[in-house]
Amino acid sequence: MFTGLIEGLGTVTDLETEEAGIRLSIRIPAEMLQETSSGPAALGDSVAINGCCLTVIEMNVDVWQFQAGEETLSKTNLGRLQAGHVVNLERALPAHGRLGGHFVQGHVDGQGNVAAIDADGDWVNMWFEVPPALANCMVSKGSITVDGISLTLVDVEEDRFSVALIPHTLSVTTLGTRNVGDPVNIETDILGKYVQKMLGQTASR
Repeated sequence: MFTGLIEGLGTVTDLETEEAGIRLSIRIPAEMLQETSSGPAALGDSVAINGCCLTVIEMNVDVWQFQAGEETLSKTNLGRLQAGHVVNLERALPAHGRLGGHFVQGHVDGQGNVAAIDADGDWVNMWFEVPPALANCMVSKGSITVDGISLTLVDVEEDRFSVALIPHTLSVTTLGTRNVGDPVNIETDILGKYVQKMLGQTASR
């Protein structure tokens, strides 16, 4: 479980094709290498990379390695990564941790694309195009996860939605460098998924 509050920006150092996926090497920022109240990072830990939950399989000082399979690559933008690309990182939430964003599973529902970037002073209103099935799980003022970032929905339409990004979010996440057309990982609010499922079952009776 994650919160959608990004801990730091990592840099892809290498991608190695494997039989059933890829092995991803990421340089971890210094702030994430320090021991926290939940203890030091260890092999087997879960880390959200652009919102996608992966397991640490090897650690070499400040470079950690992960594996991503075909299912993950088909539903996320991880398959588009190249050496030098920057990614959002968040370690799993400890049981005694503070939930500052919203409940994020790290299970990406699908991809969207940046549709428009409208600057309003230092703020940015950003629109994303998504499949209607994903938009159907969203409500205005609800929560959404974009590339692992917990955000509040502003407007929701049939196949797109908007968020208002403050300068801090733009400076500490990859959204500050996104361009129109860029693919992003989308995870809708888990509560919305359950409500939709329950309403669908009720309607079919």
